[in-house]
Amino acid sequence: MHSASLRYFLAVANTGSLGEASEQLHVTISAISRQIAKLEDEVGYPLFERQPRGMALSKAGELLAAHVRRALLEGEQVLEEIKALASFDRSTIRVASTEAFARDMLPRAIARFLEKSPGTRFELTVTAPQDVTLRVRNGEADIGLTFSVARDPEIRVEYARGVPIYALMRRTHELATRTGVSLADLQRFPIALLDRGTTIRQMFDVVSSLEGLLFDPVFTCNNSSTLCVFTQLSGAVSLTSRFTVQARLEADGLVAIPIDHPGMALRSVQIQTLSGRMLSAPLKEFVLQLIEQLQDES
Repeated sequence: MHSASLRYFLAVANTGSLGEASEQLHVTISAISRQIAKLEDEVGYPLFERQPRGMALSKAGELLAAHVRRALLEGEQVLEEIKALASFDRSTIRVASTEAFARDMLPRAIARFLEKSPGTRFELTVTAPQDVTLRVRNGEADIGLTFSVARDPEIRVEYARGVPIYALMRRTHELATRTGVSLADLQRFPIALLDRGTTIRQMFDVVSSLEGLLFDPVFTCNNSSTLCVFTQLSGAVSLTSRFTVQARLEADGLVAIPIDHPGMALRSVQIQTLSGRMLSAPLKEFVLQLIEQLQDES
């Protein structure tokens, strides 16, 4: 599974480009093309559809890419376990997460896990929701923790739970004593929003459009921590999940109030792994701990 042709094939599959794969592997484009042609000849089917803007996997290519990714990850897992026989190192767990979980929940989860497994090492990448899933699918992360409104056939969802969206505001705000607010209620006040690459913003835009409501955000950014500070300082309303802010609401003088609309509760938090992959014992243990923590914080 570590042959040149398979490594080159997977690089093109992940990047969708011979040029990007060439830069990544430090190999000429012609060498990559020869290896892919050789592999296609062995397989007996075209693995890519050559398009003007890049290389898209064919059906045969998708099947082979999924198999190669699982095999490479399981090979790395075996090597980790062999090394553990001769040392106190157990494994490295690579986590991809959205900012909402990286701000508070994951640091606590990792610290707790290291108390009982001090030989384990963690690598955390904080990125956008769709990139979390992509990193898991491409084998760049062992575990993904993200918000999603759909399921990917190449992803195994180890745990999923619906998570509503809340309106975040100062404790002194006019709406702060409510048990719930509508989108129409929010329209009367300045609002600050995450950018359109986030699931919160995407759902908010869809539901607002369906309700015939127009919002003109006074501030837009791609960082929820910045948005939270802006909410404190400006008195504007912003949108959040409780995972992002629940540990700091009291200290920050803020409240999070549910938004009364079924469309604002359609997304779910997901713990993701690669479909068909066998998880090592430390990975299984950490996934179970994450599930327990998510249930406790519901």
